[in-house]
Amino acid sequence: MASSPAGLVRRFYDELWNAANEAVAAEILDPDFAFRGSLGPESRGVPPFLAYLRAIHAALGDYRCMIGTLISDGQQAAARMTFAGRHRGMLLGVPATGREIAWQGAAFFEIAAGRIASLWVLGDIDALRTQLTGT
Repeated sequence: MASSPAGLVRRFYDELWNAANEAVAAEILDPDFAFRGSLGPESRGVPPFLAYLRAIHAALGDYRCMIGTLISDGQQAAARMTFAGRHRGMLLGVPATGREIAWQGAAFFEIAAGRIASLWVLGDIDALRTQLTGT
């Protein structure tokens, strides 16, 4: 069921993040969506989140978010994630390397009125930076 927490999380990653289908944001995100990304930025509202999504896709070709484990209950969901893509643009201050990179993370969702109200993501930025710089 798409409006269940697990269904919303799957749509968030499959349709919104991986397919970069921005129209899905209006269907599944609360207009006052609170977001903290795996790379650190925090925002409120759908437009700043979509700007972050575009920036990540610009920096990482074939960007994808893969759910390893997904646990949900009535109004919350948590996922163990792998994020991956080909480094084709500036990311964490590092110019494009062409490397295929991947890092692990965890995402914590809060659901309200059948929409994602907030998302807090923690990513392994040390592993990401090591892959970007080769050191």
